[in-house]
Amino acid sequence: MTLKKLLYCSILISCQFISAQHRIGIEASLDDKKKIIAIDQTIEYHNTSSDTLTEIFFLDWANAFSGKTTELGKRFSEDFLKRFYYAKEEERGRTVIQSFTSNDKYLTWNRYKDLSDIIQVQLNSPLLPGERVSFQLTYQVKIPSEKFTRYGYYDNGNFHLKYWHIIPAVYTDNWVLYSHKNLDDLYAPMMDYDIKLTFSDKYTLKTELNSNSQTATNSKKTIALSGANRNKVDLYFVQQDLFYSFDLGHTEFLSDIEDNDLGNEMKLVATQRIFDFLEFRLGSYPFDKLMVSESDYKNNPVYGLNQLPDFLRPFPDGFQYEVKQLKSITEAYLENTLFINPREEAWVVDGIHILLMIDYVNQYYPKMKIVGNLSEIFGLRWFHLADLEFNDQYYLAYKNMARLMLDQPLNTPKDRLVKFNANIANAYKAGIGFKYLEDYLEDDNIIQNSIREFYEKYSLKYATQHNFKEILTKNSSTKSVAWFFEDYIPTKEKLDFKIKKVKKREDSLEVTIKNFRNNAMPISLAGIRDDQLISKTWIESVPGTKKITIANPDLDKLALDYEQKVPEINRRNNYRNLKWIFNRPLQFRFFQDAEDPRYSQVFFIPEFEFNIYDGFTVGSKFYNTTLIRRDFNYKITPFYGIKSNKLLGSAGFSYRHQIGDHDLYMIKYIFSGNMFSYAPDLLFRRFSPTIQFFYRPEDLRSNQGQVTTIRSINVLRERNEENPVTTPDYSVFNVRHQFSDFNLTNFKSFLVDYQIAKNFSKISTTLNYRKLFLNNRQINLRFFAGTFLYNDTEKDGDFFSFALDRPTDYLFDYSYLGRSEDTGFTSQQIILAEGGFKSKLDNQFANQWITTFNADTNIWNWIYLYGDVGFIKNRNVAPEFVYDSGIRLSLVQDYFEVFFPLYSNKGWEVGQPDYDERIRFIVTLSPETLIKLFTREWY
Repeated sequence: MTLKKLLYCSILISCQFISAQHRIGIEASLDDKKKIIAIDQTIEYHNTSSDTLTEIFFLDWANAFSGKTTELGKRFSEDFLKRFYYAKEEERGRTVIQSFTSNDKYLTWNRYKDLSDIIQVQLNSPLLPGERVSFQLTYQVKIPSEKFTRYGYYDNGNFHLKYWHIIPAVYTDNWVLYSHKNLDDLYAPMMDYDIKLTFSDKYTLKTELNSNSQTATNSKKTIALSGANRNKVDLYFVQQDLFYSFDLGHTEFLSDIEDNDLGNEMKLVATQRIFDFLEFRLGSYPFDKLMVSESDYKNNPVYGLNQLPDFLRPFPDGFQYEVKQLKSITEAYLENTLFINPREEAWVVDGIHILLMIDYVNQYYPKMKIVGNLSEIFGLRWFHLADLEFNDQYYLAYKNMARLMLDQPLNTPKDRLVKFNANIANAYKAGIGFKYLEDYLEDDNIIQNSIREFYEKYSLKYATQHNFKEILTKNSSTKSVAWFFEDYIPTKEKLDFKIKKVKKREDSLEVTIKNFRNNAMPISLAGIRDDQLISKTWIESVPGTKKITIANPDLDKLALDYEQKVPEINRRNNYRNLKWIFNRPLQFRFFQDAEDPRYSQVFFIPEFEFNIYDGFTVGSKFYNTTLIRRDFNYKITPFYGIKSNKLLGSAGFSYRHQIGDHDLYMIKYIFSGNMFSYAPDLLFRRFSPTIQFFYRPEDLRSNQGQVTTIRSINVLRERNEENPVTTPDYSVFNVRHQFSDFNLTNFKSFLVDYQIAKNFSKISTTLNYRKLFLNNRQINLRFFAGTFLYNDTEKDGDFFSFALDRPTDYLFDYSYLGRSEDTGFTSQQIILAEGGFKSKLDNQFANQWITTFNADTNIWNWIYLYGDVGFIKNRNVAPEFVYDSGIRLSLVQDYFEVFFPLYSNKGWEVGQPDYDERIRFIVTLSPETLIKLFTREWY
């Protein structure tokens, strides 16, 4: 090959990386009344690969809204987001393709593997490397409501269009095909756009593309737009223009993110400072416009910043606005210019994003606290939370997931992350990982220069995590960063180091460091004197234990990660006092606080409970549980019963031991005891040692779980001389295994329970199935069967018998408001356990065996029709067939429900004199149980 040809080929190849692969032409008309956009589109596809293509794939993410069973619909159901499943049909979106041609010839196309948002097109002739082919499409897009994803049509008539037209998929060595899963991670090729939009003249159009011309006729206007090297096009049609713009030199900035207390001049100053910071740290922004919106920000906010109510305004004027803009602008800056696979390798951009945010706040707001000005309020400033810096939130969010044993490797595909990791924790872990690496390298410029080099080299080009690794490895040649890419990024291996032993020499210290985890990640050791950092030594690898020797210039304390730059999950064992016997002094704190690893913290708080025997109980809870869960927890709560005039209380101790990542992943050891009244002027004492084995699948997004519980329940009850209990004290050994798998549309579980005591032995099983159909009809099925293996409890009546409608709860597992009541309001509370009946029948117990079947289905929204049938068998009596039916009001399913009996073995119950006493209810007052109702979509 001649030199001239070589030069020509190199220029051609470089141009392919500089200019967009494909060209898209669109003529579209928006019908704001029907909420439809009609599109005539041309796509000029350029095969820049070395492969011959016989088919082309396209992404049609607008059609992901077309039904409940699309990948997007399934995602919503997995996350317990009901609004899409119960939405009206006109609120959903879809794409209707009228024609798909190439060179005036119709093409064969289909929805690939029944995926609603991926189109497979067979070419009429093979497309060779370097060749181009043009496609012509005519289709209509029904725009969805914004209430699902914050883009679509708004109730006020505005439109925010995102993923609104068909685009080619990315082809590397193969096709990269991803469905829309509400992750904002479209992986699109670079495209040059020419768009002509026609819409009502009552709208103003906002977009990042360049506006070339505008015409108006018959209450319509047409705008021509163009843009080069774009991977997405967002359109905003607004009737009341709330967008403002700033001229930032070579870039026009558009936004509708508001702060009503801030003037335009201050907004301009803040925005200019953000742009100057990003251009200094990254490089120049290559486009003429950059636009961010309030809706985009709310999809990915600064969590914690906007969770406090506006009237508190804990942050100084302008700070909240500036941080919101920093988050939004940095995200747009990176997404518009770095073309890294956002589903497979999101950690690279996420890490750069969070690192830039951390450094910006450190540079311009170095003293900002995580709770803002609230840290200065009398009373609140005593909390350790008030001492934390604003940037500490990133470490806390990651540690939260690590402590919950739900953390996932940074290179996990985004659609396999649990929601909290996808939205928050993994990005934070990547960002603090860069700060950890920066501290280890002991030169801030290495990371900063590597990121800038990566940005300048790969801006508007396809890049991978390996490209970033090459640059960072080259620039950090004085120290190995292999551990960062081998241990920190691709694994969920946690960091936990401890100073195991210290030996004093004449002028030095021999320190033994223990690594509780199997990794090669480094840790720093600091020498402290008079609370001042005297020395700092990095230990690059600790395989199990490692001894090092450091100088001892009269040090009084040693600390691992003294400056708290390493994302350890446990910093409480990082300190060794050289001149005192206690490494961490004891600290009492009122109310729950953030964990302070420098102290052994004990929290206390007033506690109030209620039951009808003790009345209101007043006490104080002493506990060690911090805002983020820890492995060992205790809670000691002494109470005083105002009505019973007795000292009461409870105590509990638990320890969690993580075994692995899946299958048997955790063992929990528990010891608990409590003492309350179980009847007027009668106390019970309950003590229970327990061990639990927890199982889960490898896929952490799965809601499937299993737990095996082995426990001994020991109950001591005071005797009632007027109505003596034959067996006031008893012990029950209990083994149970429970399986559950649930999401919005399907719920199934089973429980096998075996109990053995001195006078009885019994076994039972409970099966539950719940199905939500596509027509929004729901059916709930439950089956219970139990039998005594032997039973010598006649002297105790039915206290240990199977219950048809209201278990006696001799194991004291249930939260009864009045557990011994036969009449009155509290006796109408039910727990859906054992027989699961709602009516109070004449024979409520079975001392031999029982089998019941419960079913209900909704007849309108939250109004259900229920029915229960079964057989109960008592000794020396023939089996009795039992049944009941009625209306169930499921206001909050499983948490707050009311049951109105209609017909049962007692006949028609409605209209009978005591009908108001037959109404039953479920109520959940436990804060922990209620919190799960709101957190289940995140974890």
